[in-house]
Amino acid sequence: MASLPRHSSMKAAEHFSQSYAEARAKFLAAAADAGLDLTPHWHPLLGSEGERLAMDVLRQGPKSADKLLIISSACHGVEGFAGSGIQTSLLREPQWMQAVADSGVAVLYIHALNPHGFSWWRRVTQEGVDLNRNFHDFHQPLPHNAGYEEIAAALLPPQWPPRPADEAVLADYAARHGEAGLQAAVSGGQYTHELGLFYGGRTPTWSQQTLRHVLEEQGPGVKDLAWIDLHTGLGPSGHGERIFTGHEDPASLARAKRWWGEAVTSLTDGSSSSAPLVGLMWQVAAQVCPQARYTGIALEYGTLPLAQMFEALRADHWLAAHPEAPNDLARSIKQQIRDAFYVDTDDWKQALRDQALDAGLQALKGLNE
Repeated sequence: MASLPRHSSMKAAEHFSQSYAEARAKFLAAAADAGLDLTPHWHPLLGSEGERLAMDVLRQGPKSADKLLIISSACHGVEGFAGSGIQTSLLREPQWMQAVADSGVAVLYIHALNPHGFSWWRRVTQEGVDLNRNFHDFHQPLPHNAGYEEIAAALLPPQWPPRPADEAVLADYAARHGEAGLQAAVSGGQYTHELGLFYGGRTPTWSQQTLRHVLEEQGPGVKDLAWIDLHTGLGPSGHGERIFTGHEDPASLARAKRWWGEAVTSLTDGSSSSAPLVGLMWQVAAQVCPQARYTGIALEYGTLPLAQMFEALRADHWLAAHPEAPNDLARSIKQQIRDAFYVDTDDWKQALRDQALDAGLQALKGLNE
């Protein structure tokens, strides 16, 4: 793979934010300064500051382009602090903007797939659903997660913090199935506990339906579709793991590795920091744009160790089920969930932006191979 050009010296941190409202304002300003038109898809509810919420869609490049790169943020709402900062910093990055112009590729920025979770500092949508487990044919039987059923009561006990007996249940499951087995049981996706972790829902969410509409609007005529979906929470802090998102056929995986390097990991062969998952969002690309060759990755940036991330998620779901919780406990849990998915340091933000820029440049090159 050819070496990439040096990045500009522009500091990334100034493009990251402390709230959804601030993040959206920065993204809109960057779009306006770039002379690009933006289409908001308005959410039916308001945000934590009383602000309007939207899934904002920005297209850069020729309307007639048959090669399209999607860069999306906040599939898991609170992860949008990182994803939005990356999107805005790219729009402010001359090297990136020139590369897009030279490539002939159209770039579609989808800002805040789950704006409600972004604003309210939750990973799930307003329906309590993990959007990246929500892409199913709901007329068919839903997957069954026996492991989650076994540990559900211990994951979200009646009180917080959990009792030693609750933690012992999880430790026993890990002893019998391994740490990877526990991770798969917790995070693989479940469809029975509506207040539980990684709940995939029983109907399409607002975000799922709106994303479909966006792709129906933007996808006709596209012959080659690439997608970089921005995430945080797994892996070493600041490291962007490139997780293959696509059908595990040899040609698609080989193409992803040709574009983004041999370090591209897979959910199915044990090479990824993520467990195997169900109901994944990338599947909508093939459903809505079946004429297009699809190549995609989730760019997953590390934050905290896995056990701390899961503890923060458990606490947040517990809080949602217990709105009567004392104010001090509620505030500490909300800060805990944000900190689990957003490392608020300049170095971390710069590392994210630089790796996203590399991945974006590689996608532009790949689409023109």
